[in-house]
Amino acid sequence: MNVSISINFSQLKSIISQCNTDEKIELLKLLEKDTFAVRFKRFLNSVKTEELSLEDITQEVEAVRQANYHGR
Repeated sequence: MNVSISINFSQLKSIISQCNTDEKIELLKLLEKDTFAVRFKRFLNSVKTEELSLEDITQEVEAVRQANYHGR
């Protein structure tokens, strides 16, 4: 048997506030899983820059490798 109810966001928040900690954690994990792709895309867009080229990154990587090699 399927049952469907309609509630608004305020009602949902009220219901969640009545849950115990374990239930809230379970809900949080579900929401984190369901929203991961969106949150990751937002993160990538927030750190996107045109200031660094692949050549700049490669030079920095090589400089760090040389520093690590000479530090041994």
